[in-house]
Amino acid sequence: MDAFTQFLIQGTDLTLWVFAGLCAISFIGSMIAAALGLGGGMLVLATMATVLPPMVLIPLHGVVQLGSNAGRAAIMSRHVLYAIVPAFLVGTILGAAVGGWTFQALPIWALQLFLALFVLYGTWAPRFRSSKPGPAKFLGVGMVGGFTTMFVGGTGPLIAPFVAAACDERQQVVATHAFLMTLQHLFKVIAFGLIGFAFGPYIPLLAGLLAFGFVGTLVGRKVLDTLPEQVFRHGLKAILTVLASKLLYDSWNGYFA
Repeated sequence: MDAFTQFLIQGTDLTLWVFAGLCAISFIGSMIAAALGLGGGMLVLATMATVLPPMVLIPLHGVVQLGSNAGRAAIMSRHVLYAIVPAFLVGTILGAAVGGWTFQALPIWALQLFLALFVLYGTWAPRFRSSKPGPAKFLGVGMVGGFTTMFVGGTGPLIAPFVAAACDERQQVVATHAFLMTLQHLFKVIAFGLIGFAFGPYIPLLAGLLAFGFVGTLVGRKVLDTLPEQVFRHGLKAILTVLASKLLYDSWNGYFA
């Protein structure tokens, strides 16, 4: 048992309890995402941010979200609005390249501040409308999202309004959003690999997060749709706000340290 425990956490500075807790959060986050569309990934991001430094958090969360969105996009591939993908892809590559360079130049307290503000924005900002966007607008959305995702992990809430405006039906919105986020997380993971992040020690953790997330998605489809949505929305807002406040506190301490 000790050898197996050592295998799971060696080189990560995590305890077995933290390892298990992150897997549980991945399960819960996937359940929420399966029921509400957005929010589950942000819950995972905000929770991971309390136990992992930003330099480790963002690339690991990128792998987890890559797996989650890729699975959803594959299942609903026939609903994807492919016409907007090329422009978004070009923008994402450009944005991720600039963001990867900038990421290395920022202090940890600044990254924590970015994370906290993003979580609060995604939790409390009112949804905004976007006029019917075309390829030019999605080029810009891809650039902003590709740059920002290098700092804040998941930019789903920033991209979703444009996807919703471009699509005519709910299935198309969900499928297209998942496909675009798959591309964005893929190039983010590639960018972190190119700038030298070592994923090796975290492979057991990533495997656990992906496995529990997949199970959470399956359970979420069967269970969460039968529970009151408002209860989850209010509870999720409260949890995210507390976690973001912890990040703000850590950023404040780091700035004045």
